[in-house]
Amino acid sequence: MQTIATKEDIRRLSLAQLEEAFVNAGQPKFRGRQVYEWLWHKSSRSFTEMSNLSKDLRAWLDTNFVINSIGTAHYQKSNDGTIKCGFKLFDNKIVEGVLIPTSDRMTACISSQVGCSLTCKFCATGKMERLRNLEPGEIYDQVVEIKRQAESNYQIPLSNIVYMGMGEPLLNYANVMASIEKITSPEGLGMAARRITVSTAGIAKMIKKLADDGAKFNLALSLHAANDEKRSHIMPINDSNTLENLAEALKYFYAKTGTRPTFEYIIFKDFNDTLTDAAELADFCKNVPCKVNVIEYNPIEGGEFQKADDNKIDAFCRFLESKNIIVNIRRSRGKDIDAACGQLANKF
Repeated sequence: MQTIATKEDIRRLSLAQLEEAFVNAGQPKFRGRQVYEWLWHKSSRSFTEMSNLSKDLRAWLDTNFVINSIGTAHYQKSNDGTIKCGFKLFDNKIVEGVLIPTSDRMTACISSQVGCSLTCKFCATGKMERLRNLEPGEIYDQVVEIKRQAESNYQIPLSNIVYMGMGEPLLNYANVMASIEKITSPEGLGMAARRITVSTAGIAKMIKKLADDGAKFNLALSLHAANDEKRSHIMPINDSNTLENLAEALKYFYAKTGTRPTFEYIIFKDFNDTLTDAAELADFCKNVPCKVNVIEYNPIEGGEFQKADDNKIDAFCRFLESKNIIVNIRRSRGKDIDAACGQLANKF
C-alpha cells in the first residue's frame, strides 16, 4: 500500500498542473478545475467529500495524492474571549494561531513558520528553533479553522488576518505570497487584501520585493526602538537591516504601492518608554506616511523586560500625537493563556 511519504500533496499543484494530471490520466480537463474548487473554495480536506466525482476517480486521487491539511491539537479560550489553537501539521509539528475578538472586528493571527530563527529578546517564539517553513495550504488552513471558530463561537464572520504568529513571514516569502493569493482569490476564500496585514521584523530587501511584486495588503514593521543601538540589543536582525536601510526600503514600498506602513512599538519599562525614545520614533516617522501601534508588553518566561507603567505609555502616546502622528494603543489580549503578542511558544 502506498504511504503518504510517496504521495504528492495535491495542493502544491497549480490549476494548470491539476488539469494536466487529469488529462494524462485519461480524464476530462475540467475535472482539474472541479478538484481545485473543492480544495481552495470549499476548503475540502478529504477526497471523499468531492461528491461530484465518481468513486473510482476519488480512489485514483487517494492513491496518487494526499491533502496535507492541519488539525486542531489543542484549544484554549481566554477570559477575554480570545481563542488560541495549537494546529497539528501532517508531520506532527505544532504551530499556534489565535482568534482575537473585539467589538468591531474578528481577527485571525496566523503563523508562517514552525518556530523562528530571529531570536528577538522579547518574544517567546524567538527562543524556539526554526524547524521549517509552512506550506501555502498550511497557512490557508489556519485561516479556514479560525474563521470557523469565529462563526461557531461568536456568529460573526472573520474580518481581518494578521501574519503575526510564529515565524518571520518574509523569510518564507514565496509560500506566504501563495497563501495570500489563495485567501484573496475569488476561487479561494475571497477575502479583501486590505483586510490582511503582514508583519515583519524588518528585512529591507524583501520589503522592496513586496513593492516590486505589487503587494495589495498592509505592511507592519516590528520597530520597537528608533535607535540602532537599542534595536540591535533586542532584535539582532537590526545589525544587518539598520534603521537607515529600513527607512530606504519603506520609502520605496510607499512610493510603489501607496500603502502606509504601520510601525509596531512594544513599550518596555525603563528601556524604550521615555520622551526621548518617543522623539526618536517621531523622527523615524518622518521618513514615510505611517501610523504607530503602541503595544503593551506581555512578559515571557526568562525574559529581561517588564510592562511599562501606564502613565509612561500615555505620555509617550501624547507626545507622538502632538507631532501629528496617528497612534493606537494595543492592549493585551489572551495574556492568561499565553496567546498575547510575543507569547506564542506551544505552551498548553
